[in-house]
Order: sequence, then structure tokens, then C-alpha cells
Amino acid sequence: MLFAYAASMLALNQVKAREELRRVNSELRATQALLTENTRIAERVRIARELHDLIGHHLTALSLNLEVASHTADGKAKEHVDRAGSIARLLLSDVREVVSDMRQNDRVDLREAIRELASGVPEPAIHLDIPDELSLTDPKRAQILLRCAQEVITNAVRHAHASNLWISLSGDQSGLRLEARDDGRGTIELLPGNGLNGMRERIKELGGRLEIMTRANSGFRINAWMPPESSS
Repeated sequence: MLFAYAASMLALNQVKAREELRRVNSELRATQALLTENTRIAERVRIARELHDLIGHHLTALSLNLEVASHTADGKAKEHVDRAGSIARLLLSDVREVVSDMRQNDRVDLREAIRELASGVPEPAIHLDIPDELSLTDPKRAQILLRCAQEVITNAVRHAHASNLWISLSGDQSGLRLEARDDGRGTIELLPGNGLNGMRERIKELGGRLEIMTRANSGFRINAWMPPESSS
């Protein structure tokens, strides 16, 4: 009997170890995906700045000089100068359009990163609600929101003994909101650890706030809010 008990405990510990390893691997994959996105965005921003600062400025100067030359030339020379001026203005317009497109696309696929994070957690069941129009956000916000989701998932796995965890992201003109709740056991007195305190500090850096609500047998709920990008 003692041998059977020891064997069953060993098997249980192995299952828990495999689940923990799977969860950690999903966290690493999510972080790696976000870092890859951040690197891609940083490179796009660098190229956009160089296009604007170097080529854009030179084309602007060229257009101005051709405009001046057009007023002093005549005949065939003026015709060629005017044509060159039109080409220079067209190139400048193209450069500005490319720079604008590159800056508009400097967003992170937060939806995919959170899905990757949740994929490694067999229990509790994680239900995500992230609308298409909110799946992309700037790198700094994405990093903070991903860490919030990671902390919520870790709490649900290790402490809440929950069967389900719901995570939703919503936003409007007033800002961006991440809400999460589980159906775990909750607690009478909440003593925030380093994870929750770190979450609150990161959100506060962007001018936001974090609310944490829990009661015994009523689960655990967080409400994280951040102001619009232009306000932070």
C-alpha cells in the first residue's frame, strides 16, 4: 500500500510538472512573439525616419531649386525643368505615403500573443474576448497588457483553483480596458504580491489604474484601465 501510495504521488507530481512546464513554455512563446513584433516595429520606424529625414528633405530641396530654375529658364530648357520638377514632387509624395503607411502599421498583434499565452494552460479553461479592432496596440501597451494577462493566468492556476477564466479587452474614446475574472475560491483578505503590485505600477506609468476585487467563494476579478494613447 505504501508503495502504491508513493507511486501515485510520483505520477501526480509528474503530471503537475508537465503542466507547469507547458504553461512556462507558452509564456516564453508569447514573450518571444511580442519581442519579435517589437523588433519588427523598431526597424520599420527606423527606416521610416531615414526615408523622411534623408530622402524626403533632399527631394524637398530639389523641388524648390527646380521651381526657382523654372522661373529663369525658357524654351526647351524650361520644359525639361518643369518635367523634372513634376517628377521630384511625385517622388516626394510617394515617399511621404510610404512613411505614413509604415507608421500606421507600427502595431503589435496582442490577440495572438495572449492566445499563445493561454494555449499552454489546460486548466482552468480560458475564454478570450478580444475584438478584431482592438487586437493591435502600440508596443509598450501590448507589453503591459500581456504581463497583466500572464499574472491573471498564473493566479488562476496556482491560487484560485478555478475551473474557468474569462479575459476581455475593450476600448473606446475614454481609453483601453482589460477585464478578467475567474470562478475560483477567492479570498476574504487580499494581500497583493509582487506580481499584482508590478501590474499596478506598470499601468500607473501610463496614467491608468488597476482595480482588484475578490471575496471568499466569489472568485477573483481585475479591471485594468489605461487612457487613450494621445493622453498617456
